[in-house]
Amino acid sequence: MNDTPPDSLIPYDEIVQEALRAVVGRVLGQVEAGNGVLPGSHHFYITFKTGAPGVSIPADLRARFPDEMTIVLQNKFWDLAVTDEGFTVSLSFNQMPAKLDIPFSAITAFVDPAVDFGLQFQAMADDENETTTASAGNDGPERDVTSRITPSEDGSNVVSVDFGKKK
Repeated sequence: MNDTPPDSLIPYDEIVQEALRAVVGRVLGQVEAGNGVLPGSHHFYITFKTGAPGVSIPADLRARFPDEMTIVLQNKFWDLAVTDEGFTVSLSFNQMPAKLDIPFSAITAFVDPAVDFGLQFQAMADDENETTTASAGNDGPERDVTSRITPSEDGSNVVSVDFGKKK
């Protein structure tokens, strides 16, 4: 008997990843519609692959963060613009303004600590260029599951989708 599940002809993993990334777009779109003002105590940590296709960040930031970078949208950001494919935002790094263009496909994590909400994504990169990155601190041990929505030990809600690519 073969324990390997059959290959799906429907790309469920891609469909789910796309849908969850649309959540990020919708949330950022609401902030944009509110003139860039975050409601209440909401603030966002957004982690993305700096070398992903479509990512545009200053060269000094790419040199400092050659694989992955986390930005915080809280108090000091401006010019937030959201499209169907991604978003643009201006932030200050060491008191130097920088414009970042980030496609949703480059995002690997989205967290709103004000309400203990988080999404984690598999990087949408070429299989040949995949690199392993450290897990976020509130992640549980890796398990062989296809998808999971669970409260973590600290009570936060993290949505993690892992379809495990076959090699």
